[in-house]
Amino acid sequence: MILLVLIASILIAGVTIYQYREQSNDYHQIRLERKESQIKQSIAYTLQRTTYPITTNNLALIFRDDIYRIADVQNVNFNLYDLKGNLLKSSKPRFRNDSISLHLKKEILDHVANSVDKRYVFDDMEAGDKYQASFTYITDDKFKPIGILNIPYYEDNSFNDMELKEFLMRLGAVYLFMLISAIVFAYFISKYITRSLQTISDKLSKTDINRTNEKIIIENPGHEIGKLIHSYNAMIDELELSAVKLARSEREQAWREMAKQVAHEIKNPLTPMRLSVQSFEKKFNPKDPDIHSKMKEFSNTLIQQIDTMSSIASAFSNFAQMPAQQNEDINVINIVKLAVDIFNEKYIHFSSSEEEIIAELDRTQLIRIITNLVKNAIQAVPDVKAPKILVTVASIGNQVQITVADNGIGIQENFKSKIFEPKFTTKTSGMGLGLGMVKNIVETYGGYIDFTSEPGKGTVFTVTFPKKTELNK
Repeated sequence: MILLVLIASILIAGVTIYQYREQSNDYHQIRLERKESQIKQSIAYTLQRTTYPITTNNLALIFRDDIYRIADVQNVNFNLYDLKGNLLKSSKPRFRNDSISLHLKKEILDHVANSVDKRYVFDDMEAGDKYQASFTYITDDKFKPIGILNIPYYEDNSFNDMELKEFLMRLGAVYLFMLISAIVFAYFISKYITRSLQTISDKLSKTDINRTNEKIIIENPGHEIGKLIHSYNAMIDELELSAVKLARSEREQAWREMAKQVAHEIKNPLTPMRLSVQSFEKKFNPKDPDIHSKMKEFSNTLIQQIDTMSSIASAFSNFAQMPAQQNEDINVINIVKLAVDIFNEKYIHFSSSEEEIIAELDRTQLIRIITNLVKNAIQAVPDVKAPKILVTVASIGNQVQITVADNGIGIQENFKSKIFEPKFTTKTSGMGLGLGMVKNIVETYGGYIDFTSEPGKGTVFTVTFPKKTELNK
């Protein structure tokens, strides 16, 4: 709307200026023709009354006084030339003759002679003013040319220019008012149109499959907006149904995966237990002198497999159990060092440049985190000639950072995205629950765990917790 008003105002202003210029040109052309006609009539009348023979040589004598009278009556100056272009008489006083041409150019004489109406007009500029000069023949009573009449006509556009300026100012004021009105009108119209769209946009930006989404309710939204709102509300209903189905499907899938893993891990020790029982049943002989040693061997085998099943059950139980948040202020450096001291390997080292870093954590869960990470590091360096594991604790801003670095075999690139997934492991034994449990504990306490690894050079696990500060003490 605003653009249309601007374009319309520019076009109308341009057409108006063009029209004024054309009208001005037409006015001056008609006025020059009228003045020329009136002067020619006065010249003809003077020629009829004169007693001098009507010849070119007598024109200066014939119009010696009458030229001033005619110029005064017609309010325009003019000049008389002979047929060769020499000036005979001018109505201008002598002291103003500087601008009068004493001899006409040959091209002017040719134009007058060769034109159909024996008349020639050309435009020129003098002292910054535009003027027209007309040239036409003066004839005797037999229509024989005896001289050339020259009328210099200066165009005075001051009145038209003033009118044009006033009109453009009025037109500009009207269009300025229209432009302001259009801006105000467009603003309120756009606000009215977009209020519903803004509401829909806000709702769409807040739409989340993990929570309950509100429907859009707008009174009198209009036909098109109403259809959009109806579609959005229908989508919200479908989204809620899909979210419920997805959650149920994810829970069922998680239970199925857990059940498969539990069944698989339990079957592993059951197979040797079954084979041991069958073998003992076939070979059992009460009279065998080594019956006691065989009985003890059989019992040890069963106990070993039972312990394996017990450890499997404990691992799954620990993974499923969320660590309880016990808000205890502990010195992280002391607890981490205590966890590292559990291990007897000489290549495990602890380092910290500080003596005390206080954080609000559970002592037992922190030890579980460190022991799991150190165990993984130990299992990564069995084939390294000079194994080394370094556990460090440092304070970085409002965070406490614990790193466990080893120079072991590293983690392959295609395993990195799965390293924290439950039941994923790169080892030949174990359930693959250790790092998943560590991540679960760390995130429960508002921290995060990350790692960097390069195959053949080692791995660095980094655990970050919020540090106890003066504001939250």
